[in-house]
Amino acid sequence: MNDELRRQQQAASVEQKINELVQQSRVLEAYMNDNISREATVTRLLEEARLASNAIQNVPNDSEVESFMPVGIGVYIKALVPPVKKLLINIGADVTIEKSKEETINYIESKIKEFEVALRQLVSQKEQISMRMEQIQGQVNQMLQKGASAPGISSGSSQSSHHNQQSRDASQQHPH
Repeated sequence: MNDELRRQQQAASVEQKINELVQQSRVLEAYMNDNISREATVTRLLEEARLASNAIQNVPNDSEVESFMPVGIGVYIKALVPPVKKLLINIGADVTIEKSKEETINYIESKIKEFEVALRQLVSQKEQISMRMEQIQGQVNQMLQKGASAPGISSGSSQSSHHNQQSRDASQQHPH
């Protein structure tokens, strides 16, 4: 009788630990999704900054240029751009400053460097989160295997089946 009680307590302890690990995995999954979203945003900003730098560098200093100005939903107006001496830069909070072409290019290049650093950090964080999620999955799988092979614990029990399903669900959401 004492052995049976001890096995039930061990099974309850294992189940509690598995639930805690599954909860940790869910928190990490939410953090991973947020990280992926931020990574996509920084990637878009980086590409936009590179395009802006390239466009400004290719605008001639001494002659008028014909260009297309977007007005929305894929509609453009032909416009004449005068020689570019100064550009306007929005620095935030609806504040715009005027800078020379060279200063503007330097500003954009510094933004590109900031975006590249941010992107590297996000990629590193994503790798760390992924590794931790894999560790948790391994722990859960190991605990489930031990629980299924322990005497007195039925591998077909509803608790074990439930945890196996959670484990499979987590594996499908996070391919390795």
